Amino acid sequence: MALQSPTYWLAEHPSIVNFRWSPTQSWGSTWSFLFTAISAYIAAATTLYTLLILSRRRRPIPLGPVPAAHSLAVALISAVVFVGMLLSAEAEIRETRWFWSRTKTSTPFQWLLCFPLGTRPSGRVFFWSYVFYLSRFLHLLRTFFTILRRRNLTFFTLFNQSILIFMSFLWLEFSQSFQVLAILLTTLLYSVVYGYRFWTAVGLPRARFPFVVNCQAVLLGCNLVCHFAVLFLHLLKGGCNGIGAWGFNSVLNGAILLLFLKFYAKKMHSRNTKVSEDEDSTHWGSVNLKEKHT
Repeated sequence: MALQSPTYWLAEHPSIVNFRWSPTQSWGSTWSFLFTAISAYIAAATTLYTLLILSRRRRPIPLGPVPAAHSLAVALISAVVFVGMLLSAEAEIRETRWFWSRTKTSTPFQWLLCFPLGTRPSGRVFFWSYVFYLSRFLHLLRTFFTILRRRNLTFFTLFNQSILIFMSFLWLEFSQSFQVLAILLTTLLYSVVYGYRFWTAVGLPRARFPFVVNCQAVLLGCNLVCHFAVLFLHLLKGGCNGIGAWGFNSVLNGAILLLFLKFYAKKMHSRNTKVSEDEDSTHWGSVNLKEKHT
């Protein structure tokens, strides 16, 4: 029984099995909340940055153990979401496989990439997609840590963080295909990267290579391959659910990939420039707002 308890709490609990994404049952599930939250984030970040610039404070503001605690919290939450989504996907595949013959789905991997048309945002995997959506708001705190410690704010940081929340909302709103695999890959990366950031924040030795950048490169490469696989299955099977949201997701992932390639090329041509592992990897190709206005 003890061995079964993690599976029960992560995949078989009634709150998980009976989850349903709706404005009346899920906090933060309305369009008005989404746009209000993103606007408040952008306004708060730019206001804090402007106040620090006007105060002409040159020294970073000490934050003590807060960034380390944040990294540890994100790493643990990401690990829980990864395990929960993995167990939930296995349970959903086991219980719905009998229906696949009607939807031209023959393997579990096809289901992970391409939801059948008519899929609704309810059940186990959408519960963990909802938790992932909520966890995106915890990631926003890193922007404020960067502002307070380095007096640095980039346009792309604001854009990227806002878009990631928006995309997570679309996954649920339109039952988008590929989200299960995307969440598994992303939370696995986050648990490793933020675990590493906690490791270095408490004074333990850093890696001798750009660890965060290499992890992000692996994630972007996997996403690129999977996006082509979704497109192939959409054309082969006659349709994947939420393909419109998937198309928007693909455009944004393509933009991030181009920014990464630009960033990586610059680093290869300027080996004297040290890659800062403490910087958020979403700063690629971005322009410092202060420098932009001078």
